[in-house]
Amino acid sequence: MSNVRDKAGKIGLFLAGSIFHIAVLAFAVVLLFWLGKTAYEFGYEVFIDQPMSPDNGKEVTVIIDEGSSVLEIGKVLESKGLIKNPYVFVVQERISNYHGKILPGRHDLSTAYTPSWIIAKLAGEEDQEGTDDT
Repeated sequence: MSNVRDKAGKIGLFLAGSIFHIAVLAFAVVLLFWLGKTAYEFGYEVFIDQPMSPDNGKEVTVIIDEGSSVLEIGKVLESKGLIKNPYVFVVQERISNYHGKILPGRHDLSTAYTPSWIIAKLAGEEDQEGTDDT
């Protein structure tokens, strides 16, 4: 009888271990899928360059303080409804021609501006070619 219990115990441990391994594998697959989806969406937002209000934009005044980081500037722009994600803005500024050139002071912007145009305006570029200013 104890021989049957030993076999049943071993089978139970084997099944429990197998179920645990399957659960860990399923968790890893779901985690990889979620990470891939998140990375794709982030990259898409970086390169899509869409304005918040494609039709009639709302004029917004933004004050950039001396010494503000790009992330702090992105958070201000997000709070004013000019961009969706300040972390995406950091990457967009980093890969733009205006990296490190954002000027402090008062800037008049519009929700109809694309993020790349906002970056150019913040850098003091008044007339940017290839943008849709309506």
